[in-house]
Amino acid sequence: MVARDAFGLHVSVFKELTSDEGRSWLASLPGLVATLEDEWHVQTGSPFTRGTAAWTAPARTADGRPSVMKISWPHREARFEADGLRLWAGAGAVRVLESDPTRWAMLLERCLPGVALDGRQLTVREAMDAAAAVLRQLWSAPVPDGAPFERLGDVARDWAQLVRARMDRHRPPFDAGLVALGASLLETLPDEGRAVVLHGDFNPGNILSATRCPFLAIDAKPMIGDAAYDPSQLVDQLDDPSGSVRSRYEYFADLVDVPVDRMLAWGVARNVEGALWDVAEGRRGSLRTAAVLARAGGL
Repeated sequence: MVARDAFGLHVSVFKELTSDEGRSWLASLPGLVATLEDEWHVQTGSPFTRGTAAWTAPARTADGRPSVMKISWPHREARFEADGLRLWAGAGAVRVLESDPTRWAMLLERCLPGVALDGRQLTVREAMDAAAAVLRQLWSAPVPDGAPFERLGDVARDWAQLVRARMDRHRPPFDAGLVALGASLLETLPDEGRAVVLHGDFNPGNILSATRCPFLAIDAKPMIGDAAYDPSQLVDQLDDPSGSVRSRYEYFADLVDVPVDRMLAWGVARNVEGALWDVAEGRRGSLRTAAVLARAGGL
């Protein structure tokens, strides 16, 4: 039976999707959750409140197995999440128990205790060591022939066009040269580097403590492309005031065997894209991190 408080405004996704299409999708959720509970023989609890593009809730299967029901707002990045998780088959990421791509729904293994990497009492280097162990497992999966995943180059070049269009349309008070650099990097970086199946959103909040191994990744947005793309969000968010940005990047680059300068360049590109996305969504946005990474990388 669906939890009584499952669809309130305390759930982030209910505050973020404000378009007519979004409201229509949100209105359909209670019925869809109830249907999936019946079909998959699970019972959901009160939903998790994090996340802006998916409804997620703890669940328990008929045989008592802890799990998570996830129903995503239909969008490009979520399309092949289940395919990526099945490819990894539990090596570094949660397992898929059930899925229905037509309804953008999955039943997933639940991480217990499920504390995010940045919520553990770890030093920055301990956290990076743990994250690198997860990422090495994900990247060890062979890139399958005929995989459905998008190519990073196609996605990044689309972002480059959006960066330029948003800069022209909104005219934020950003350093135009830094924005141009970010757009250029989005177009040129994907042409080189070691090709792997990327997690796509490898930040500390998507790395949870688990029982069958120390940490597992969740909320993947799989693509095929340069391995150096994945680490920047993680390293940026594991801030260490006691050391330089470059030394932090160098430490993680050594752990995962990717060139530090490519990691830094991807960090610039992703932060520029993120800042212009914020502006397009009505937020101020900032290029502060992009500027710091550009200096650290000599760009």
